[in-house]
Amino acid sequence: MRVSSMILALLSSAPAARAFMHGGRKLSSLRAPSPSVVASCTSTSTQRRISDASSSRLYSVPSTAFDDGKSPFEITTPIYYVNDKPHIGHAYTSLACDVIARYMRHSGRDVFFLSGTDEHGQKVETTAKNAGMDPQSFCDEVSQSFRDLLTLLNISNDEFIRTTESHHKEAVQHLWKTLMDKGAIYLGSYEGWYSVRDECYYNESELVDGKAPTGAEVQWVKKEDSYFFKLSDYEEKLLEYYESHPDLIAPDSRRNEVISFVKGGLKDLSISRTTFDWGVPVPGDDDHVMYVWIDALTNYMSALGYPNMEKGSSFDKYWPASLHVVGKDILRFHAVYWPAFLMAAGLPLPKRIFAHGWWTKDGEKISKSLGNVIDPVELVDTYGVDPTRFFLMSEVTFGNDGDFSDEKMIYKINANLSNELGNLNQRIMTLVFKNCNKAVPAEIGPLTDEDKEILATAASLRERTGKAISTQSIHEYVQHMVSMVWDANKYIDVQAPWVLKKTDTERMNTVLYVLMEVMRHVGILYQPLMPTSSNVILDQLGVPKDEREFDHLDKEECKILLGREVSKPTAVFPRFEVKEAVNA
Repeated sequence: MRVSSMILALLSSAPAARAFMHGGRKLSSLRAPSPSVVASCTSTSTQRRISDASSSRLYSVPSTAFDDGKSPFEITTPIYYVNDKPHIGHAYTSLACDVIARYMRHSGRDVFFLSGTDEHGQKVETTAKNAGMDPQSFCDEVSQSFRDLLTLLNISNDEFIRTTESHHKEAVQHLWKTLMDKGAIYLGSYEGWYSVRDECYYNESELVDGKAPTGAEVQWVKKEDSYFFKLSDYEEKLLEYYESHPDLIAPDSRRNEVISFVKGGLKDLSISRTTFDWGVPVPGDDDHVMYVWIDALTNYMSALGYPNMEKGSSFDKYWPASLHVVGKDILRFHAVYWPAFLMAAGLPLPKRIFAHGWWTKDGEKISKSLGNVIDPVELVDTYGVDPTRFFLMSEVTFGNDGDFSDEKMIYKINANLSNELGNLNQRIMTLVFKNCNKAVPAEIGPLTDEDKEILATAASLRERTGKAISTQSIHEYVQHMVSMVWDANKYIDVQAPWVLKKTDTERMNTVLYVLMEVMRHVGILYQPLMPTSSNVILDQLGVPKDEREFDHLDKEECKILLGREVSKPTAVFPRFEVKEAVNA
């Protein structure tokens, strides 16, 4: 038998403060039903879900000004540039997108999660040459390292796109022709400062000590023929759009930077080059290859089958993209150039562009010259996949810069995962296994106010985490989860079921059952962040694999089953010693 409708009612906020009463009478203790009743519950569960509109509805996330919380959802990482192997920044962006994508899927949304590699441009051509390789072979090798990283980190992207793929090139050329047809592109000539590393043009006024604002070296490009996009025509249009769509760019500090940049005046943008060949040829003019950003940005649509925009197509279903997540260093391209290209082509703009910060290490900027580059593969080798995911998503307010150190990572893993979550699960399941005949308690008694309070807190966890995820406040989502585990630890310490087993076994059973139900919520809602570890916890609780979506959280028939056998628990998270891990 699942926990009855009495406890289901207590899991909603309004009735949580009411006495555990029914029809004016205090309810008797709950008991495990006979096998025939269990079979009856199982066989009619589907019918019950269909007939009960309140419990069978498809749950969505809270709506915002930029997202209705239920429509098909495209989320994208930037496509990663293949001039070098993946680093901590690539892992960070990918993990953030993965947490959001998984949360949306578990909420019942139709999600398309896209990642990939950006493989054209002067920098790639030069790096390949220096490596003694042709550009395509070089791209094949480095692109695979990014795929391998996503697999290692358990990233759940639906597609991995490469800009060297033929369908992408066709999409880019179609967009170019559309812009030409609409008079947004013209042939001229260009000279000025260009950063090969950033694949970006800079005005003289933007240089800092003779370098790009990012610190990259710049070189003077001598006058050469170039096609230009009429970016200057979109200065006022962009500012008007930012004004009417204040949630387009986040966080606010980045939005203000973009607005300031556009108000400073926009010049027409050089979008082709003739001094190298590794790029998408300009339609009708093979002397030119496209500027890497008009090529790269189009991936968000080409992965959806653009230019096929027919009703029922993937483009029709998922575009405009719900969320682009990017590093702050490439926000300009996504928040200025990309919207302008789309406006000129008569295409819808993305709903949201979120720029996160950079990582430093031990207070210093990360660079090859300092030898302090953080290799995400080494992090996983040392700490494991889920602890790495947990640390990177919880250490920093998403959107701000963050500082990494092994000491910080070890402290957080030990405190929040090993000591709090892992130890709590071990304590609960060991007590159940040893004191309840290796099964969920077969009977539980009436609930106290303390029981009702923690069950109500667990029941509100989905709404609270949903609000955080819907605004990309990933750190708040994690804080809600950590706080719930802390509350559960406090509850078990106060209730002391190890003492109750000597004085009041019925009360012990009730406390352990309440804790298992709280842990069911924790395990299900931690899946977006720590999918493997959460499912280990859910396995130990005996939660069926087909009852782990968020829509199952408040279903009566999905509560912990009284009397169900449990296996001997095992540790979920290891502890780390600072010296041991740092020297690994």
